[in-house]
Amino acid sequence: MLALVPNLLYVTGTFALVLGILHFFFPILFDFRGAIPEQGTTLKPFPLFFVQYQTVRQDIYGLIWVMNHIASFALVTVGLLDLFWTLWLHSAYGALIAAWIASFYFLRAGTQLYMGKRRGDWMILAAFSALGVFHLLVIFIP
Repeated sequence: MLALVPNLLYVTGTFALVLGILHFFFPILFDFRGAIPEQGTTLKPFPLFFVQYQTVRQDIYGLIWVMNHIASFALVTVGLLDLFWTLWLHSAYGALIAAWIASFYFLRAGTQLYMGKRRGDWMILAAFSALGVFHLLVIFIP
């Protein structure tokens, strides 16, 4: 069983790397521009300390791109860490990195429910939770 761990880290690393690269293009692939029309009702102002920032639709569209790029960067980083596990897993900080990756996957799993509570959502939640559990378990691999 322990012999599978390195191969599983390569599989999870490849998965995260591919998903991270795809995430850079999700706003196009999911037609976010069509989902957020340029014209429409006025949006509520965003409270910013003691002033109100008048949010426009381009702000929301831009925010989607910003968040997707940040998620992409995190996924690519997690993927690269898994692919280069031999450099960090058995180091003094290896458990911390594995726990951070596990936390990342648990957060991703829990936020799936924002998408809905369909069968597929629960399957995605379970898959990302499994990735989190796996990364916690690698902490205890000698």
